[in-house]
Amino acid sequence: MDKLKQFDLMEKISRELEDLKHSQTAVIQKIGKIEVDNMELNNKKLESKLGDMHQNAAEILDSIAAVLENFDEVKDKFEGKNNIEGLRAQEAIDNIK
Repeated sequence: MDKLKQFDLMEKISRELEDLKHSQTAVIQKIGKIEVDNMELNNKKLESKLGDMHQNAAEILDSIAAVLENFDEVKDKFEGKNNIEGLRAQEAIDNIK
């Protein structure tokens, strides 16, 4: 796989991890809304399970954030090491010819 294709794939994975982070944040928010609604209902089993779900979802979000941060560092190093901007410029020139 050439360097530009590899970098493009890294960018795609980074965007997908970012999307996953946003999705997990939405899950946590929905659990929070259900927890608030349950305060009025006061269902003990739901209260217990939602607390566990909230904690697990928060841990997953932390894991996603850590993976994303690490992966972005790897991607940035790859970009600098392989002069991706220069490769893109050369590709543009080659495509004009």
